[in-house]
Amino acid sequence: MSRRTIDKVAIEARASAFTTRSLKGAAKLRGLHMVASMIDLTTLEGKDSAEKVRALCAKAMSPDPHISSPQVAAVCVYPSWVALAKKELRGTGIHVASVATAFPSGQLPIKLRLQEVRQAVLDGADEIDMVINRGAFLAGEYSKVSDEISAIKTACGKAHLKVILETGELETYDDVRRASEIAITAGGDFIKTSTGKVAPAATMPVTLVMLECIRDHYLKTGKMVGMKPAGGISSAKLALHYLVMVKETLGDAWLSPDWFRFGASSLLNDVLLQLHKIESGHYTANYDVTAS
Repeated sequence: MSRRTIDKVAIEARASAFTTRSLKGAAKLRGLHMVASMIDLTTLEGKDSAEKVRALCAKAMSPDPHISSPQVAAVCVYPSWVALAKKELRGTGIHVASVATAFPSGQLPIKLRLQEVRQAVLDGADEIDMVINRGAFLAGEYSKVSDEISAIKTACGKAHLKVILETGELETYDDVRRASEIAITAGGDFIKTSTGKVAPAATMPVTLVMLECIRDHYLKTGKMVGMKPAGGISSAKLALHYLVMVKETLGDAWLSPDWFRFGASSLLNDVLLQLHKIESGHYTANYDVTAS
């Protein structure tokens, strides 16, 4: 496992450089469609209801009936709503993802966290988004963190596992790198920045550190691992910058919903507004796209 010290100034300068790139015309249109297809449309609120989940699934299947827009990659819900989401999305190809392992804190005994994962998979979850034990990680109990991820990966069965590092609670870029390495070697199919419940959530420098860890693992083993920045990405322009970063760090193979996702539901509405502008020549009002 890496013990190198990441150069904070260099990583932030490199990440900032990606924001100077500009996509126009056909390239921008392709990029916007790609962003939409990579979104995990999410509702993770205490007031979630059957009606809200059904509305979210309907938007996932047809983000906007008035323009050409691809369906999203997945709908992400709490475990109690997995069965309903699975029913609503049957036959569409849209995955059902579920947060688990006592999201967002992760503060439950491992036995109960594993039970939650198994139940979500039994109810039909295609993907599990788990949170690592940040307390154990920051205390230097790396083996414990790794063992828990491995156990949760086993509990997932055929479902893919996204490992949330909650980078806003990690203290340095070196910690982000170390946590990424632990998550990958313990069996994570994706590594994910954040729950969206802690600030800061996804940032470009943190995501770049994680992408470089994925790249180094691939160069060493030949195994691809996915990436999901989550929280704080609400504009189409910023999302396109992320795609440029992925392309230039990992290559075209990762420019697919199979390997890259956005955990940012509000992002979809801005993408739709941009697509309206391209198709009609003018911006539509914010209230002309659904809030779900």
